[in-house]
Amino acid sequence: MLISMHEMLKPTREHRFAIGAFNVADSCFIRAVVEEAESTNSPAIISIHPSELAFVTDEFFAYVRERTLRSPVPFVIHLDHGASIAHVMRAIQCGFTSVMIDGSLLPYEDNVALTTEVVKLAHAVGVSVEGELGTIGDTGTTIEGGVSKVIYTEPAQAEDFVKRTGVDTLAVAIGTAHGIYPKDLKPELQMHILRDISQRVTIPLVLHGGSANPDAEIAEAVTLGVGKINISSDMKFAYFKKAREVLSRETWWDPNAIYPEPILAAKEVIRYKMSLFGSTGKASLY
Repeated sequence: MLISMHEMLKPTREHRFAIGAFNVADSCFIRAVVEEAESTNSPAIISIHPSELAFVTDEFFAYVRERTLRSPVPFVIHLDHGASIAHVMRAIQCGFTSVMIDGSLLPYEDNVALTTEVVKLAHAVGVSVEGELGTIGDTGTTIEGGVSKVIYTEPAQAEDFVKRTGVDTLAVAIGTAHGIYPKDLKPELQMHILRDISQRVTIPLVLHGGSANPDAEIAEAVTLGVGKINISSDMKFAYFKKAREVLSRETWWDPNAIYPEPILAAKEVIRYKMSLFGSTGKASLY
């Protein structure tokens, strides 16, 4: 089934779990996410960055919608880090059920104004909206980018932002970064900031840059109101590592000879993350 993000995240706080938002880049990743969600009876979010949407093209999502609509488990198709009204409108026209508008690099009042406008447009057609306050770091290993110095979300400002914009979910900055961390960089999430924000707002919170963070901190974040955790690099790293292994030994050039093992490698990561987030078996709640 295909539902909105508002519906998807509604039971997460009460039942103490989070749902993985897995960034897809082609049909192999769609297969990995959808098939693993069905296998584990887990809700899942199919997330795509504007640059990935430009690569797969709009028509690709006719297939994604058809596949997820027919599934017995719940899915959301979500635009990740939309930077403009044009990005949002394109996603809505493609049949996405959730969009993110990322105004985190704008002055605060401009972020509020842009997010409020997107909320009005999206809610008019039943599409959920994620906003962002604060900035996510950049490890330099992903197209999603980020900033060299994290600006942490200010809890009182988060409370004001949610009230004024009407967003369904809020991405907060507590020290995570997009991509795989270099060996000499160890992430340390600021849980006291997350705890304060969680006590001020009732909507589900979102953790970007979920890959390569300590499991214990991710599990704690779930107990503090995080309902959606973005995973991209961990899954893609496993997929392409296996693809390189296959290509190094395989003389065939047919996709059905090359891609099955990488898909299985991605599924292993997805399964692990679903278990860590506590979403395994939770499709029965919908």
